[in-house]
Amino acid sequence: MKLRVFLSHTPEMFEGFYGPRAFAALAEHAEVIRNPGATVLSGGALAEAARGCHAIVADRTTPGLAETFSTMPELLAFLRVAVDISTIDVPAASAAGVLVTRATPGFVDAVVELGLGFMVDLARDVSAMVGTYRAGGLPQGCMGLQLSAARLGIIGYGRIGQRLAEVALALGMQVAVFDPFAKVTDSRITQAGFAEVLASSDIVVCLAISDASTRHLFNAPAFAAMKPGARFINLSRGELVDEAALIAALDSKHVSGAAMDVGSAPDQRPNPLLASRADVVATPHIGGLTPEAMEHQAMDTVRQIAALARKEMPEGAVNADAAFRLREFWSAAR
Repeated sequence: MKLRVFLSHTPEMFEGFYGPRAFAALAEHAEVIRNPGATVLSGGALAEAARGCHAIVADRTTPGLAETFSTMPELLAFLRVAVDISTIDVPAASAAGVLVTRATPGFVDAVVELGLGFMVDLARDVSAMVGTYRAGGLPQGCMGLQLSAARLGIIGYGRIGQRLAEVALALGMQVAVFDPFAKVTDSRITQAGFAEVLASSDIVVCLAISDASTRHLFNAPAFAAMKPGARFINLSRGELVDEAALIAALDSKHVSGAAMDVGSAPDQRPNPLLASRADVVATPHIGGLTPEAMEHQAMDTVRQIAALARKEMPEGAVNADAAFRLREFWSAAR
């Protein structure tokens, strides 16, 4: 029996985060039904639109709610085309016997390149000068920060942090890292405590994981601990930053500038109140928005559906032990 798959992406999300090549590959393994409208579906509306489908391939804006799992007895799997599964109720999916999967991080280089752009922008005040010119004014030149003479502090030494450190070292920067879960083996990199990295760095980049323990990791005491005049960049998640504390640090000039691709607005986009400031550089959660990064994660879901069709547990499975619907389906299909 051929699997029937519902692709939740709206037309806008499809163009940015799935694409025709991955769609064609997915259609080789399953009958694919696309979201018929421009509305992000959730809960009962998602269940109704996906009625009769064995799997939902969900973009990052489509949540996996208990209502969807409980009202779709035919649903076997909920596949997220992203690494982040924070909007999927995994316990509810497990209770219903629905498999949850995630994609691998194919966006490392894309995010690092955006981070490098942020670093150059903040170091030389590029966006502010461009804005003045575009408004018909004549910006005044100001003394910039030379990256090759600066120290970069990386908070979170996962794949992105490691790649960013490599790039920074290639530029001649000093690099300091804080991550209680990682061991730095490169002798050129200093591993130190959180406060020590903040106090010694000219640019601090937030790449920490997001969980209950890291919510508002960057709060008023953290910003106060930073080197006066330092720059701050957030490429991780909006909830890691106390935005009121960041605004206060910017107002006082203790933090001389900030850049962010994430924030507290919907879909992890920057808060417009922060993004509109002259001392802030903001982009609307585009870190992974390159054809290479997009297709990497979309193709992960293609491989996952192909594995399910072969009666194999796919890579990226989050709750394989709880997926009893899938095992019952495979047994009945023998």
